[in-house]
Amino acid sequence: LCRGGLAERLCRLQNRERSAISFWRHQCISDDKTPSDKSGVLIVKVLEIFEECTIQVAICQQLELQSPVMLSHEDAVISAEEPILKVLFTRETAAHLKSRPQDVIHIYPPWQKLLLQNADVPVIMNTYFSQKVLLSEHSEAREKTYGLTKMLIRKNIISLAQTFRLDDLDDKLHQEPSDNQVACAPQIPNKGDSKQHPLALSAVNDSLLEMVESQGAVGWREVQVRVVIQRVYCLPAREGYRSHTQGNKPLCATPVTNSDPPNVRLCLLVQDAYGMFSEVQLQSLSSTDGIELYCRRWEGKSCCLAGMKILQRTTRGRALGLFSLIDSLWPPVVPLKVPGQSQDSEMMTTNLPPPSFCYILTVQSGEIHVEVDEEEQISNLYQPPAVHGLKEILQIDGCNKRCSFWAQVLYRRLQTKHSVPIDQRDILLFVTDSTLQNVVHGIPRVVAVSVTALCVLSMEIGEALSAGSRLVFFKDALWGNGRIICVERTVLLLQKPLLCSAAGADLSELTGPVRLDELDSTTQANSICALRGTVVGVNESTAFSWPTCDRCGNGKLELCPQDRELLYCNQCSEVVTTPVLKMQLEVFLSCPSRSQSTVKVKVWHEISVALFVLFTMLLFLQTYEVQSVLGKEVGLLNCYVHSITSHPNCVVLEEIVLL
Repeated sequence: LCRGGLAERLCRLQNRERSAISFWRHQCISDDKTPSDKSGVLIVKVLEIFEECTIQVAICQQLELQSPVMLSHEDAVISAEEPILKVLFTRETAAHLKSRPQDVIHIYPPWQKLLLQNADVPVIMNTYFSQKVLLSEHSEAREKTYGLTKMLIRKNIISLAQTFRLDDLDDKLHQEPSDNQVACAPQIPNKGDSKQHPLALSAVNDSLLEMVESQGAVGWREVQVRVVIQRVYCLPAREGYRSHTQGNKPLCATPVTNSDPPNVRLCLLVQDAYGMFSEVQLQSLSSTDGIELYCRRWEGKSCCLAGMKILQRTTRGRALGLFSLIDSLWPPVVPLKVPGQSQDSEMMTTNLPPPSFCYILTVQSGEIHVEVDEEEQISNLYQPPAVHGLKEILQIDGCNKRCSFWAQVLYRRLQTKHSVPIDQRDILLFVTDSTLQNVVHGIPRVVAVSVTALCVLSMEIGEALSAGSRLVFFKDALWGNGRIICVERTVLLLQKPLLCSAAGADLSELTGPVRLDELDSTTQANSICALRGTVVGVNESTAFSWPTCDRCGNGKLELCPQDRELLYCNQCSEVVTTPVLKMQLEVFLSCPSRSQSTVKVKVWHEISVALFVLFTMLLFLQTYEVQSVLGKEVGLLNCYVHSITSHPNCVVLEEIVLL
């Protein structure tokens, strides 16, 4: 909205009005009585109710109070002089009052009386501050029987011919068929009729915005809207708007190494026929198993939403991650419907501005909310993820662009932020594909993908990466500022989706061995590379070794209580007779590609075969002098680059094992 414009001023006025109404109702409920101030209060008795143009019209008889302090309508008497009143209630007020014939309603100021020309019945408007009053002895019985009875409210359907006063009016238009009656009270389903779906009783709409405007934020009743599921993903419960958490325990988002089940919420990104997007937050999941199945079964299918309520109306500035995903699905691939025009009128999708706001919806407990027609064909409005090669992604201009790719994970590393709990740290995945392995110069052969704590990883992905190198499909990752980041609403899958747009990208799998870039002047920190060089020094003061369990790898062995000469493993609860000795030491290399830098490499006993043979005798048996190993050639070693500094000019690396 334009700042200071009429629309923004009207929006603020409506917000203040809703706040005043909500505060007044809350005050009445908390006081558990009707307001004591009776000045200007209009008291009416409902005689008949019908609905016209979404407004509830109540034909009422005005009552009078014998005393201004009397609160019950027992003290009200019918005035024969007062005419019958026609009271208008909005949809929200009518839903709050749940009025029925013979009910007595107190209408508090500022109500207004409108006298129409050529009409004898005055109209009462601005009835927002209204309260239904019941007899104390009958209130409990009325509440119990209210939901068990079915009351019909007559709907006066005004045709367009009547509205525009066309000459060819049909007499049948003035008749009120019995089919134009709908139930305003909850209907009791017939247990014997199992074939009738509860959602089949309500009308189907195709506009999210119309549903929001007509139903409001309190919830959709007896109506549903038909949308297309564009994406299925999970969000951490703490990321969900106003989601409930259990206790004060922090919720983890990417517990690859955590065995506790994550608290996540299944979400849908849906789009209606007019191009409007909405995020639907469904039930919380105790496990991330099955996310891939939901994606394969639901994406691209049409579904009907019912029983929704609005959590938040968010904008582009408040939810950059959500709108980056929406922008990747814009413009639509098929023409959209035009609001306010016939259903056959469609609008071309070229030069359409992207959506500027989005409604976050959630389900109401105890109701059926989402009905997905899995047997239906894929909708033409659905846009599958556009798959690109990593080489093409690295050449994309701009930032905050969603991208999808198919890559092989070579190495996984948990980022070391000691102030952050281990189950909330970001993960670095080093990946490659055929488009990078065939590159000669200018583009790295391996790319780092940062998986943030907001990206929910399924249990299948965590187990697969722990087992070894796997091909992983990254759907809707974020590219910007030279980095690929898996943020909220990014999904990692072990299988390619059934529908994806390759756009001519080379998606062939790797056939030969994986090659890493060698250490040179372009190597950056937090990357992996191949290293070769000549040994120029050994840091003997930092070398140490420790025994580990040969069964589970536990490095914290203790002396056996029965035999102090043996080691004992607490994890296996057994004596370790043949422990595996691990060793760590730092060596200094001279590399031709970094001739001006000091290259320090941290190597491990079990990892490095070349250096293990070279230094085991030196450090533990002490049969060789340090001078006897200096000048030896080492390589190629796969290393992770910890840091690169210019003052002093030093490169610190650590030997790693690829998955």
